[in-house]
Amino acid sequence: MTRHARNCTAGAVYTYHEKKKDAASSGFGSSSRRLGKDSVKGFDCCSLTLQPCRNPVITKDGYLFDKEAILTYIITKKKEFARKMKEYERQLKEDEEEQVEKANAETKKQVDRFISTEKNIVSSKTANPADEIPSTSGAISNVSLGKRKELPSFWVPSQTPSAKVARLEKPDSKIYCPISNKPLKMKELIDVKFTEVKDPSDKKSLIAKENRYMCAVTHDILNNSVPCAVLKTTGDVVTMECVEKIIKKDMIHPLTNEKLTESDIIPLQRGGTGFSTTNDNLQAKEERPALQC
Repeated sequence: MTRHARNCTAGAVYTYHEKKKDAASSGFGSSSRRLGKDSVKGFDCCSLTLQPCRNPVITKDGYLFDKEAILTYIITKKKEFARKMKEYERQLKEDEEEQVEKANAETKKQVDRFISTEKNIVSSKTANPADEIPSTSGAISNVSLGKRKELPSFWVPSQTPSAKVARLEKPDSKIYCPISNKPLKMKELIDVKFTEVKDPSDKKSLIAKENRYMCAVTHDILNNSVPCAVLKTTGDVVTMECVEKIIKKDMIHPLTNEKLTESDIIPLQRGGTGFSTTNDNLQAKEERPALQC
């Protein structure tokens, strides 16, 4: 237990801070903490590899990916679909063969029943009525009329019934975005063009720089706390402030003078810091034993 001042019984109030500290040290109870900026994906990092993008592309929903990573993901999903489709087609073929076997077995059963009926008619006409042996009505042997195949013996391993394999559903041919779970097509990916910060005095590599990119129009430094957007026609990254104050006034691209529409402005999904309100639905849970009274 945490000591209150000099003695453990010096204070009557068990403060929230002391309770959290004791819970953390004991390993029991629930705990919550803020996420620092080192724990959140950077705005220019791939949503799959979590590393800075070398060839950035963006989806129509604003999620940034490295081109190599997202194409590898799409190819892997296509191969998985082809494998599942082969298994599904094999299942359909087995179902057809099973239906044919059932039809042949039913036909054979009817033929055996007809032959048995004909034999009984002939035997009843030729046999002496006095020699007939009374039989129990409705008693049929389990091994007659081919019922040996229908009633397997549970004590014989080769004749015990086996559980059927679970049915496979027809696989979905669509490929979904790993982040938004919306349909994703390769042709819908848009190339992104970041504008690098040109500082002759900074000799660090691009990845080591703290301020790597800037707005293509206003040259404001871009980071996680700055909302950004991608112009679909050219792939330039600009700040949302630039979009609201400059671009949306006449809906013309400031660099190429092209006419823009609302769909040409794609907000870039970014990772928020631990002190921002972005990504407020992000939760990390750790199951720990709980003390019971």
